[in-house]
Amino acid sequence: MNYFPKYDGNIHPDEWINDIIKYYNMWEGSYGGFLITVKSLINPNIILPTEINDLVKLRDALKKDITFTTFKNLNKRKLQSLEYKSERDGGDTLKFLTDFRNLCYNSEINDIEEQKKYFIKALSNYYYFLSNFGKRMNNISSMNELIKEFEEIVMDESNTIRSGSIVALKHVATGKYLTSIEGLYYATGSKNQLVSMGSSILDSNALWKIYNCDNNNNNGFIKTNLCLEHKISKYCLGICHQIVIHQNHQSQYQNQYQYHKSPSSNHTEVNCNNGSETIWKICYDSGLENYEGYLKSNDIVNLSIIKKRYGTQDGQVEFLCSHDAQFTIGSDTFQEVFCNERLGENDEWCVELIKQA
Repeated sequence: MNYFPKYDGNIHPDEWINDIIKYYNMWEGSYGGFLITVKSLINPNIILPTEINDLVKLRDALKKDITFTTFKNLNKRKLQSLEYKSERDGGDTLKFLTDFRNLCYNSEINDIEEQKKYFIKALSNYYYFLSNFGKRMNNISSMNELIKEFEEIVMDESNTIRSGSIVALKHVATGKYLTSIEGLYYATGSKNQLVSMGSSILDSNALWKIYNCDNNNNNGFIKTNLCLEHKISKYCLGICHQIVIHQNHQSQYQNQYQYHKSPSSNHTEVNCNNGSETIWKICYDSGLENYEGYLKSNDIVNLSIIKKRYGTQDGQVEFLCSHDAQFTIGSDTFQEVFCNERLGENDEWCVELIKQA
């Protein structure tokens, strides 16, 4: 009998009885009968009423014993101290959900509203999961729905781009990747490291580190303003200007910013530099700027930048673009990337997550 499951209060009575029912055929004709055998497997410190003559009464008696109260309270305390650890931080979502479900079962917390309160408490270390689960709470009416909703949040988070991640920008119209080559410079304009459209096959020259440039850290994600650092050269994608002196119609001299021109179309040149004009703003759906979420892998966006006026922080908004125009440096031909104030099909970019930070 030593190899049969015994009951000492360290398992839920329902679970234990479900385990031993499978031995019914074996015990009914031997060991003195099924019910007598079952009773013999119960710790003698658990005193049972003498009138028990079926499993239903046995189950009720075990649940009324003080050991079951202790068992429930222990599991409730474990549930109160349960904390979610994200997969990014080495956690195991499946184990967490299994533990949560088992602890609710063992402590007999069956009301979904109470289960949701414990679940929210377990997410308290992660604003992203906490806030997104809070938005979905009203749609949850069962444990299965709770798990389904949270799994969707976890999948969504895995595709949300964190500051410091490595990305590639694919030009939607051409399918080619935004590229820069370390040590290769424009022959005209700024003479900084050039930016062009590369191949439709991803290579190391098309990899960029993306950084959050908003005034708050957005919990480590990218929301509105960003900087793109070329992974190999460490220079940032941007535009740049020189200061020129302009004489107005009143013969007064004024300083002005003069932005460098792209080599083919004479639009604003885009280059890789270490200057200050490297902050880009995300626009969704051709200018929609009130997007409430964070940047995700495969989002299609427009990227805008401000051409500043001298002495102010204001200026003209232009968008990152490319087209079929080409330029040459020596014997090599490149497809031009530039900034332009008009929105169109040539300024949509698909942000592909390559390696999460």
